Amino acid sequence: MRFLDRSRLPNLITVGRVILAPAVFFLILAPSGSARLLAFILFVIAALSDLWDGYLARKHGWISEFGKFMDPLADKLLLALTLIPIYLLSHGGGPIGVLPYWGTLPLWVLIVIFGREVLITLLRVITASRGIVVPAAQAGKYKAFVQNIFMGTTILWYALQTIALDKHWDGSFWKGWQVFHSIVLGGTLLLAIILTIYSLIVYLWNWRSMKGDQR
Repeated sequence: MRFLDRSRLPNLITVGRVILAPAVFFLILAPSGSARLLAFILFVIAALSDLWDGYLARKHGWISEFGKFMDPLADKLLLALTLIPIYLLSHGGGPIGVLPYWGTLPLWVLIVIFGREVLITLLRVITASRGIVVPAAQAGKYKAFVQNIFMGTTILWYALQTIALDKHWDGSFWKGWQVFHSIVLGGTLLLAIILTIYSLIVYLWNWRSMKGDQR
């Protein structure tokens, strides 16, 4: 098969997402506003690439074992390498460290989000080894969508706050934007937590039902 065979495009997009994830990590932690703005742009590209490669794979039937393995791994890598620096920044102190409405990002939020991913991954491995496939529920897709909105909004928050501090922004437009941005950031985090827990409950219920059907 030629390297540039179009059927490999979803896999190449997935690999690109894996490459972008560490770049997002380091750019968020950089003290420069422009670096954090670049992190936001790269994160948006990575998040949209997940939709694109999935669409191409389903539309053209370009589904491979590599893609089945790497696509969820790339998603979890991007999640981890975005949430961890956000957590670190929120605990770093300074004039722009804390998050609106939340202050420092609570550790239990990371435990809930990462714990859900670890638990479901383990259950999928166990059930797959027994020939049982538990399909992904729509709630999980909503969860991922809202999580991405929260993380993108938070990266942009840190980028703009850093630039505003350097440029001494203090106009009425900037103050109004901060109010709007704060509401979106705080609200999407709350909704992401709710959907994370809800999607876990839905998956566990489906897992229990399918195990019962195998008896």
